[in-house]
Amino acid sequence: MKARVTKRMVNEKNKIPAAFITALLTILIFYLLHFQGIGVVHERDHVKVGMLCIGDESTPYSENLMRIEDDLTAEFGSRVTVTYDKNVPPDHAAEALDLLVSSGCDIIFSNGREYGEVMKQTAQKNPDVEFCQIGGTNANELPVFNNYHTFASKIHEGWYAAGCVAGLKMQKLISDGKISDDGAWIGYIGEQSDAETISAYTAFLLGARSQCPSARMRVKYTSSISGYREALKSSEGLINEGCVIISQNTDTAAPAEACEKADLSHPVFHVGCNMDMLSAAPNTSLIGMRSDWSPYICAAVSAVFKDKSIEDVVVGSTHGQDVSAGFDRGWVKMMEPNHVIAAEESDEVLNRTITGFENGSVHVFYGDYTGVSPDDPNDTLTLSTEYRECENGSAPTFHYILKDIIVIE
Repeated sequence: MKARVTKRMVNEKNKIPAAFITALLTILIFYLLHFQGIGVVHERDHVKVGMLCIGDESTPYSENLMRIEDDLTAEFGSRVTVTYDKNVPPDHAAEALDLLVSSGCDIIFSNGREYGEVMKQTAQKNPDVEFCQIGGTNANELPVFNNYHTFASKIHEGWYAAGCVAGLKMQKLISDGKISDDGAWIGYIGEQSDAETISAYTAFLLGARSQCPSARMRVKYTSSISGYREALKSSEGLINEGCVIISQNTDTAAPAEACEKADLSHPVFHVGCNMDMLSAAPNTSLIGMRSDWSPYICAAVSAVFKDKSIEDVVVGSTHGQDVSAGFDRGWVKMMEPNHVIAAEESDEVLNRTITGFENGSVHVFYGDYTGVSPDDPNDTLTLSTEYRECENGSAPTFHYILKDIIVIE
């Protein structure tokens, strides 16, 4: 008797290869996704962040870095742990970095320019850890390591904006007859005659001159970023020489305290960097500015969580392993002017200046000026064509002393 093959039996037979193919495809997709990671974002459960600091909470520069822990906690909660090594001398940086690595840090940030070479050497030895150096130029120098990075804010923008507020104050003092045009002197205490310092105080002076054309500057170098006595002595000397505005890029409150204690016939005011100096100089602190490292550091930690390149996540001006940004990305922040002593138009001028930086209409290193390199008198530069700071990297490069309006003591 001939067997009957029904339509139902044929369908049942066809289900067998279809089920087999489905199972095979499922296994193949699982393998691709879960073993090769294709199309799937694998995110870590926890990241340990290390901070190598040149100072501690008592110093403006390091306190400015350490405050980022609050931002990291706000964004990542308990998924991030932060550990510090503070007050580390440059000759102990290698040992400190090895300890941070051995403690399980996944990413390490450093705020000491002197640490740059050691940071890069340690990065070479520890390819699974990310190393991020504030300031410096060696991230893109051969050999280049994917886990070593440099970054910095375009802080010259903040210096220029602060200079505008200082210049307004000096012009008001001139209008009120409290100082003469010849008395519009700014005193500046710097660590050393390098591009970072020269760029900062030149931007500050040019901002002041945009509001007070007679403003000039006297500069003293202390050869120490955190030397309190040196900064205090230099500040007192500049005040005694007639300077009415004092500022500095040294890591101490000494200049602010010198202004507050000054008892002279001419007025004296202070402009701070990296820390609000109102507590140290409530009657003379005019304004301050700082680099805000939060946008970079939070993005860099996010990149580690997602196992991505830091430069693919951080938003800024990127050049290889180096990133910078200014007011446009929130990397530079102004502290509120002290309205008790600041000129009435300070907020208006400050807001206009910041907007100008954001839309590109403010030009800092530009005007009828000639600069001379302190290292080579034959190396001169005219600013009839704008010098564009931080155009090719995050580290400042402007290193010319402007003739006639800046005196180096």
